[in-house]
Amino acid sequence: MTSTLIFNPFAPGYATDPYPHLAELRAHDPVHQHPMGFWLLTRHADVSAVLRSGMSVELRNLGDGRLREQRQEAVGEEPQWRGAELSMLDRDPPDHTRLRRLVSRAFTRRAVAAMEARVVELVDAELDRIEAAGEVNLVDALAFPLPFNVISELLGMPPIDHVRLRELAGIVGRSLEPGTDPQLMQSIAAANAELYALTADAIAVKRKNRGEDLLTALIEGEDDGDVLSDDELVAQVVLLYLAGHETTVNLIANGVLGLLRHPDQLALLRSRPDLLPDAIEELVRYDAPVQLSRRITTAPYKLRDREIPAGSFVLACLSAANRDETVFGPDADQLKLDRPDSRNHVSFGMGVHHCLGAVLARLEGRISIGRLVQRFPALRLVGEPTWNGRINLRGMSDLPVAVRQSA
Repeated sequence: MTSTLIFNPFAPGYATDPYPHLAELRAHDPVHQHPMGFWLLTRHADVSAVLRSGMSVELRNLGDGRLREQRQEAVGEEPQWRGAELSMLDRDPPDHTRLRRLVSRAFTRRAVAAMEARVVELVDAELDRIEAAGEVNLVDALAFPLPFNVISELLGMPPIDHVRLRELAGIVGRSLEPGTDPQLMQSIAAANAELYALTADAIAVKRKNRGEDLLTALIEGEDDGDVLSDDELVAQVVLLYLAGHETTVNLIANGVLGLLRHPDQLALLRSRPDLLPDAIEELVRYDAPVQLSRRITTAPYKLRDREIPAGSFVLACLSAANRDETVFGPDADQLKLDRPDSRNHVSFGMGVHHCLGAVLARLEGRISIGRLVQRFPALRLVGEPTWNGRINLRGMSDLPVAVRQSA
């Protein structure tokens, strides 16, 4: 029997709390074919299977149909800027394997661990400013500047217009949103072209002024004689910039909101700081920084009692999978920092496209959230958060908090 449910992220209340709608789909139509032509998967087993399947991420494999037609109408068939679709996020093996291997040689656990002391310094500096202000928008005061500064320092970016870079990154980040609005897609293409040029200029400066940083390592990176082309290098740096801060903003802000809305769990964390690593896993499970991960079928794919045709656009709903009662139990909708199986979440993806920056994101989340809640026992909400209106990179633009004792 065909379900009458339709995935509708524009429904009233979805931006504030998408989970009831996703739970309904997970229960009644877990392999959901949308009238627009894409498929949405909401159960943990199905999402995990697709992420591990080796299914394509390359848009050129999208079959004929409404989605392809709308994309062509918006931006045409050809890439709109040099280096388009060359990042490892947009490539299948063997290209993805080669690109990831070259990038990961510089993006090691040792490199991330070496950043810990500096991350502590950056967090404490932001917390000093928060304490002086007393009341802040935590997104602007901590959640955004921390990961932005960390990825800038990790890359070793030369002097650059960081204000414009932030603006462009915000526009380009919308490319991860489902939808084919022509005006938005053209704006994304223009921002991507400008971001590419800005990054290419910075790399040209770095080639003449190399240092002990990730960008230098990427410039010099070699694997069996293989190096990144100029366009590939820029594409990976742009990806690292976007992935290195956009998602971590949501990890920090959504995590803090989760704690503030569950004072018993906040009290537990303060009394048991040893729980912090597990708490970060539970926070990213409870409210995933990235809600969806795309794949494209290159052959018919059977799932449960459905067959997804070749050339289909498939959205693996990470946030819905993270609330699956068959994996996390009947209290999957609750925040539980000592949950024993929280690490079974899929927030960082799985398979070959597992998030390369997961180690760094966990480090930033652990230090920023841990030090924030310990330093400010009076931390509290002083208004309703404002959501950013995004479907995939769902987070907040405003999280109003106070840190001093109220009069």
